[in-house]
Amino acid sequence: MIWIPFLCLTIGLFFGLRNLSERIMKQIDRLINAALVILMVTIGLNIGINDSVMLNLPRIGFNCVIISLSAIGISVLFTLLTEKTLLPLDAFIQRLNSETTSEIGPALHESEPSETGSPLLWLIPLSILTGVVLGYYLFPSSLDFVLGYLLTGSLVVLYTSVGISLGANRKVFRYIKLLGFRVIYLSVAIFAGSVSAGFLSGLLLGLPLQITVMSATGMSYYSITGAYMTQVYGIEAGTYGFVVNVMREFFTVLLLPLLIKISKGSSIAGGAAGNMDTMLVPVTKLVGTEVGLVALITGTILTFAVPFLLPLLYHIM
Repeated sequence: MIWIPFLCLTIGLFFGLRNLSERIMKQIDRLINAALVILMVTIGLNIGINDSVMLNLPRIGFNCVIISLSAIGISVLFTLLTEKTLLPLDAFIQRLNSETTSEIGPALHESEPSETGSPLLWLIPLSILTGVVLGYYLFPSSLDFVLGYLLTGSLVVLYTSVGISLGANRKVFRYIKLLGFRVIYLSVAIFAGSVSAGFLSGLLLGLPLQITVMSATGMSYYSITGAYMTQVYGIEAGTYGFVVNVMREFFTVLLLPLLIKISKGSSIAGGAAGNMDTMLVPVTKLVGTEVGLVALITGTILTFAVPFLLPLLYHIM
């Protein structure tokens, strides 16, 4: 599954570089919106049909909410400090625009999108909630295999569309050239914020620090985090690892209208490793193509880091 995003992005990039007409770009934009809704409903269905998650939510749900919101909040704080000091994304975008005013081609998403009133801001969280309700009350468990196809299919469409957007908006590549290796500062800030949130949540809730810190360090990578914590600490700890990181993605989508007002990097901080897959298109759609590419790079770094960080934390703690 890891190679699918890069293959689809490459294919989309190839077509995006071919100067597609405005009519085609608008059709692609509609396709993105439809695929995004399908993806969010599918995520909700996956939560709703998972009995172990739904049954444990009344008992550990409050703790998981505190841990996930703390991870988002402190990651946003650290990222905001990074933007104010080491990596000023706004300044880089202004510099890019001043250097490439005459080179801007057709783009699916502009650098400064006017999405503050976009229906996506309420449609995305509503789609997830709808999926949870349908999954819990109506969706037959015998058809759970269908969700895997829906998830993969919608991601393929979304990744390919983002690739087209990147190819059509050539100034994106100059933006990344301006950022250089400094983009890794965002990954470090998100990691530091997540670990700090785990410690603070553990002290506040009176829970074992290894549970809260490792859950927060999953940074939206719920499958790996939940599986690893189940293996080393047991099923309840594994539930924390899964639910905290599912909630992190959910709350990031829910809080996107607020996060994009705080700073451009704040939405990236919320999604963390999820920016490599499910969070990439919401961030790109609402914040802009350039920041969406930064989100992809950051999410990729964190996604590959989590499987190494979890065993390291286990041995340390």
